[in-house]
Amino acid sequence: MSTVLKAQTRTNEQHSQLNELRKQGNVPAIVYGYNVENTPISVESKSFLKVMREVGRNGVISLDLEGKKLNVILHEYQEDSLRREVTHADFLAVDMMVEIDANVLIELSNDAPGVKSGGVLQHILHELSITAKPDDIPEEIKVDISGLEIGDSITVGDIRGNYSVVINHEDEESIASVQPPREEEEATEEASESTEDQADEK
Repeated sequence: MSTVLKAQTRTNEQHSQLNELRKQGNVPAIVYGYNVENTPISVESKSFLKVMREVGRNGVISLDLEGKKLNVILHEYQEDSLRREVTHADFLAVDMMVEIDANVLIELSNDAPGVKSGGVLQHILHELSITAKPDDIPEEIKVDISGLEIGDSITVGDIRGNYSVVINHEDEESIASVQPPREEEEATEEASESTEDQADEK
């Protein structure tokens, strides 16, 4: 069952009116997509934040637009970085039976043995573009790095079979790797440069 968020239509797009909405504790927004025209709306700020905590970044919300129920996901939002407040939100109305594209954050789980041996963990790909039905979109994708030794990497191809969603990346794209210790790399480079210098002198 989707979490419900109540919304009101708005007709005034003037900057002063948008600021007034925000002062009153509301978030100016727009909803568009399946079975709805582009419609300017507003949602109560506290309710919006509460719903987002409950459903997560890609969760389906039941938007109650003055009695009309729409299944939506949060497509984009703008935030005031100083006040840490959401200043605008875009909701995408979806057909629950049709696949859509979404970006899902990658979380690295467990510890890599190579790091304990002195290696340096590099988290290269931080999110995945996927295709799935709205209800099947995960909030995050966990990638187990417990098998990574120094010099090892884990790629998209390594995890593709772990999920039922379509991952829109090439198999060879690296997600994470463990690189040799920097001191060891620098020592190797210095030794190589020294060898080259000696060869030049001869």
